[in-house]
Amino acid sequence: MSAPLVPRKYLVTFIIITSLFALWGFANDITNPMVAAFQTVMELSAAKASLIQFAFYGGYATMAIPAALFIRRYSYKSGVLLGLALYAIGAFLFIPAAQFQQFSFFCVSLYILTFGLAFLETTANPFILSLGDKENSTRRLNMAQAFNPVGSLTGMAVASFIVLPQLWSDRRDEAGKILFFALSDSEKASIRLHDLAVIRDPYVALGLIVLCVFVVIALTKMPKTKGEEMKADGQTHSIGLTLKNLWGNSIYREGVFTQMCYVAAQIMVWTFIIQYADNLGINKARAQMFNICAMSLNLIGRFVGTYFMKYVNTRLMLTVFGCCATFFTLGAIVINGMWGLYSLVAISLFMSIMFPSIYGIALENVDARDTSLGAAFLVMAIVGGALMPPLQGMVIDQEVILGHPAVNVSFFIPLLCFIVIIIYGLRTYRSMQS
Repeated sequence: MSAPLVPRKYLVTFIIITSLFALWGFANDITNPMVAAFQTVMELSAAKASLIQFAFYGGYATMAIPAALFIRRYSYKSGVLLGLALYAIGAFLFIPAAQFQQFSFFCVSLYILTFGLAFLETTANPFILSLGDKENSTRRLNMAQAFNPVGSLTGMAVASFIVLPQLWSDRRDEAGKILFFALSDSEKASIRLHDLAVIRDPYVALGLIVLCVFVVIALTKMPKTKGEEMKADGQTHSIGLTLKNLWGNSIYREGVFTQMCYVAAQIMVWTFIIQYADNLGINKARAQMFNICAMSLNLIGRFVGTYFMKYVNTRLMLTVFGCCATFFTLGAIVINGMWGLYSLVAISLFMSIMFPSIYGIALENVDARDTSLGAAFLVMAIVGGALMPPLQGMVIDQEVILGHPAVNVSFFIPLLCFIVIIIYGLRTYRSMQS
């Protein structure tokens, strides 16, 4: 008889920790459309506006290792609580950021907010892997990660139905051209004050929700993981030995690089759907509906993929999904018009299982004593979401490349990332067969 996906004794903990996946999904996907919003209201280039993503995902790179060291010294629960506290502080900093109307202040606010997300991801992912049998740990993580798109869809819905429609800076004429740029400086200042307040409010509400979750987790008793039990018994590895073990594990080492490529591809696909649609004369509020469709496909793919992992090897499924994502990325590049946009949206169905599958495969044979630091490097790999979008933004700023819309051409960057994922899936599948 196969082991249950989540043993009964861990069920309450699993549900509470899984709620964190939705929380950071909300933050991720209410932030993605803000790149286009800031680009207009602050009159920025696409490359400079994408510094929002650099700040957001740069926070992961900065704080992942300190988070892992904190967890090694204390506990997963302590890491979760500190992460939630930093998350709330970053969200509340949107209040002074909107008041001072400084783009750099918004970037700093998001940077601090993602300090909290780095703690949560460094903690929650390996914690979920430990809540049950090792044989189905990757499938269990896929199940928990399935609630990440739920949070993402909520964030997108707030952006689509509350934030973007209220942005005065995105009003257009009958030809679809933005009116804001033709206004006087005083008119722009008035609109900017209004729009930045609209952007601020959902983050403040989010901060209040995060504080409520903080209280619930603070009052809940959490089970100790195997690694924490070994630490209590004095069975620990030095940081030097842990780093040596991780570097010597080729599946883990390559998994970190592959995860960096995946996150880069994910953020580029979801961030620049709006710019892709804008090139077709579609306003931001309507364009965000395509982002919601993409995330809905991602959610469906996550649940369906988790189910089929009962019957299909995770590594093989990762390879197949990578091939499908590559195919639709090519469609977004070479097809001009709405069918190119539809192809771009379809990529999300096949990105669905990638993050948790790469994560689970990479950590599968890592010693329990090395897991927290191993998880940190996989979270640091999220820096791919900071490095690649500005590069894609620079390509988009060219407007036309060799007679082809630059926004279409820019998707060659995520295309290369999906090829890396295919290679990793194949290599790990073959290593398992040998």
